Amino acid sequence: MIQKDFLPNQYSDLPAEGKVTWKAPSNIALVKYWGKRENQIPANPSISFTLDACATTTSVTFSKKENDSGFSFDLFLDGKPKADFKPKIQTFFERVSDYVPFITSYHFKIETSNSFPHSSGIASSASGMAALSLCLMDIERQLDATMEQGFFNKKASFLARLGSGSACRSIEGCLIQWGMHSDIPESSDLFGIKYPFKVDSVFKNFHDTILLVHKGAKQVSSSVGHNLMHDHPYAENRFRQAHQNLDKLKVVFTEGDLEGFIEIVESEALTLHAMMMTSNPYFILMKPDTLEIINKIWDFRKRTQVPICFTLDAGANVHVLYPEAVKEQAIQFIQNELVAHCENGHYICDRIGKGARKLVQNIQ
Repeated sequence: MIQKDFLPNQYSDLPAEGKVTWKAPSNIALVKYWGKRENQIPANPSISFTLDACATTTSVTFSKKENDSGFSFDLFLDGKPKADFKPKIQTFFERVSDYVPFITSYHFKIETSNSFPHSSGIASSASGMAALSLCLMDIERQLDATMEQGFFNKKASFLARLGSGSACRSIEGCLIQWGMHSDIPESSDLFGIKYPFKVDSVFKNFHDTILLVHKGAKQVSSSVGHNLMHDHPYAENRFRQAHQNLDKLKVVFTEGDLEGFIEIVESEALTLHAMMMTSNPYFILMKPDTLEIINKIWDFRKRTQVPICFTLDAGANVHVLYPEAVKEQAIQFIQNELVAHCENGHYICDRIGKGARKLVQNIQ
């Protein structure tokens, strides 16, 4: 599909008002996306596990305006006005207005909440923009009863990408690929797709325990970090590496190769942060406790042969990944040795999820 395929037909009979609510999960990339071109196009393809517990719930109440001039919305995070989020929503509306033109006809009350700390490297923008995009698509589906579910998901992913690149991977579960790759059928820079190849059962019940090393806002945003890849001395090799790792994962997923999975996923995590440390200006998002956790994971795996590994997002927190079969050993290790490195001992137990879902409104 191309961009013009997401342009709608002429609307008729816009509803006067309504409310929709969606819950969208975050995701954790296994092959990282770092660097983007104009219009939120990724510089390299990526693949991610869809999470379950880490999610954003967004309700959009809409009421028809007197005229169609401009965008009108109020934004609330956890029940409180969030003025500093409004510029990002304004930019998002500007980017998607051609594809959901009804948004100029309404005033929106956007109420959102996260099940995890905002701006701490758990991709709150991914789940947030995915939830908002699904709400907009739900409204559009009320205007087009013939819309098929497959198109609904693709367009929701397309819209979400225009808000936050990785958000396009938070619509469906459980393994989502985004970005053009010559050997992945139907892969696209415009939206995420369900991974189309065989995946061994060992990868279908993976757990992700997120160690909250630092719950505050990052000193460098992901958007700034992405832009620093434009003139990065190692950018082209990094982009090539991502393609190669996706090729390697095809065999890994098919054969249930946990050792190969660990090697690729940990290398990708460290490469992501290496790109940050070698950009201009350079920066470090890892904390001393991040490194302590990594070293303890390596030591534990070497001693026990338990297939537990880590990945990192654009932040200090550590995602500890492990299959269902070793859950008890992994949790015991995390509690005994790793939780001490978390801020206030806080961590989140998560696992692979099935994607976003609509929440039915309670009728009073």
